[in-house]
Amino acid sequence: MNVIESRGLSKSYGTTKALDDCTLAIPEGHVVALVGPNGAGKSTLLSLAVGLAAPSAGALTVLDSEAPGSPAALDGIAFVAQDTPLYKNLSAADMLHVTRNLNRRFDQASAEARLAEIGIPLKRKAGKLSGGQQAQLALTLALARRPQLLVLDEPVAMLDPIARHDFMATVLTAAVDEGVSVLLSSHVLAELERVADYLVVLSRGRVQVAGEVDDLLAGHRVLTGPVAQVATLAHWPVVHVRHGEVLAHVLARVTADDGVPQGWESHPVGLEELALAYLREPDAAALPGPVRSQDAGARR
Repeated sequence: MNVIESRGLSKSYGTTKALDDCTLAIPEGHVVALVGPNGAGKSTLLSLAVGLAAPSAGALTVLDSEAPGSPAALDGIAFVAQDTPLYKNLSAADMLHVTRNLNRRFDQASAEARLAEIGIPLKRKAGKLSGGQQAQLALTLALARRPQLLVLDEPVAMLDPIARHDFMATVLTAAVDEGVSVLLSSHVLAELERVADYLVVLSRGRVQVAGEVDDLLAGHRVLTGPVAQVATLAHWPVVHVRHGEVLAHVLARVTADDGVPQGWESHPVGLEELALAYLREPDAAALPGPVRSQDAGARR
C-alpha cells in the first residue's frame, strides 16, 4: 500500500507555483524525511495530503487510493502542524477531552499514560507548558487517534536539542512498535539521518530524488581527486562538485567503485550530504541512474 501517491500534482497560489508536476509514491511502513529549502513546496504537499488544500492540477491519493479529506482519510491520518496548534487556555485533560469528542477513534488510556510518563500534568494549561511539552502534547493527541499515517510539518523547528531528541524518539517508537507510517518535514537533517529510512527531496516544487535511504546511499559515492582532473569524470552522472585548491569532492550517482579513474578515491555518502547535494543542484534530478525510481512496494 502507498500512503501517499501523486501523479502530475501541481498547486498554484495566484501566479506562484508551489508544486509543479510532482509525481511521487511513498510506500507504507517507513519514516519518511521530506526535505527542501524554504519555498520548495513541502508544506503545500503536506496540506494537500491531509485535505487542507485542493490541487490545481494532477491527482493525489492517500492510504491506498483514498481521497484526501475523505472520512476514511481523516480517520487514518493524524497531522501535527509546525506551530503545534493547541488551545492555550485549556488544560491537557481538556485537550484530551476535545480531541476524543472530535474523532471516532481515540485511545484515552494510552494518552493519559503517556502524558504521565513524560511528566505533563493533566491539570496544567497548554499555554503554561514549555515548547517541548506542547510539542509532546500535540504528538500525544495525534498518536492517540491510532493513525495509519502520522504527518509532521517542521515539528521540532523551535525545540531545544533535548526536547527535539525526545520528540523524535517518540516518533520512532510509534513507527517501530505501533506500525505507524510517518511523513516528517524538517530542516534538521542531523535528526532525520538518525530516524528516517526513506527520503524525499523537494526543490522548486518538484521531486529531486526519492527512495529508501539504504538504496539511495548505496547508489551514490563521493569521489575525491585532483581538481585538474575533474573532466575525467565527465561520463559519470555527477550530482555536485565541490572544488578545493588541490582536491575536488564529487558526489556521483554510481552503484559500484569499478571504473574509478586512477588517482581518485571513492567514499560512501551520508544522508545529509546526499540531500544537500540535490538541494544545491536541483537539475541533477534529470541524471540517469538506478536510484531515481520511486518503488511502490512496501518494505520495512
